[in-house]
Amino acid sequence: MPFPQMLAVRVWSVLLELITRVGDLLVLVWRPRLVPPYLSLWLREALASPYRARRSFDVVRVLHASGQHFRELIYGETPVHTAVWLFKKAGLTSASQLVDLGAGRGRVLLAARWMGAGARGIELLEQHVTLASGLVRRAGAELRQGDATQADLGDATHVFINWTALSPETRERIVERLRTCRPGTRVLTVTRPVEGPGFTLLSRHSLLFTWGVEDVWIHERCAPGDAL
Repeated sequence: MPFPQMLAVRVWSVLLELITRVGDLLVLVWRPRLVPPYLSLWLREALASPYRARRSFDVVRVLHASGQHFRELIYGETPVHTAVWLFKKAGLTSASQLVDLGAGRGRVLLAARWMGAGARGIELLEQHVTLASGLVRRAGAELRQGDATQADLGDATHVFINWTALSPETRERIVERLRTCRPGTRVLTVTRPVEGPGFTLLSRHSLLFTWGVEDVWIHERCAPGDAL
């Protein structure tokens, strides 16, 4: 890539980072107790960069065990302000339970707590969970190590999935897991909708993420026998 193009990409990346961070803080100021965990997660990311996974033996072993590929670890983040807006559209309330499949550093979980909802994240790599789980817990959420394709969704009223970088095979396995959700569960997906029967598409939105504007779909899990 020519240097001017590389520079433009870098400048755009920094600008997006600034915009999303400022947007997050403007939203979080209305929930002051969530500001310290958010800032601590941000600082740990800057110091340790734990989400730029290396091709270590442990990482490769975990990925092979789950049937995934290294490229599936490459993804951006969902800003808190984006998730809050989306959750309002999806009907998340203080009586809801959100499950984030592939929760990363937990910004989506903080957004769910901003709404007063229960929040649980499933993250494949243990080192990510070790770094972030304590800070997320301070916000009243939970971050667990596990495989999204095997996650327990029995108590979920809302499921969030940023499957931008996931392979078609992994997405298919996650869709099969989503079929274990109770009828009426809202399923929110980034980049593409759920493919396959059993889900009613409710709405589509274009929202800001750390890599740019992306489409998000809100679905509802159908009851057996309902129209596909």
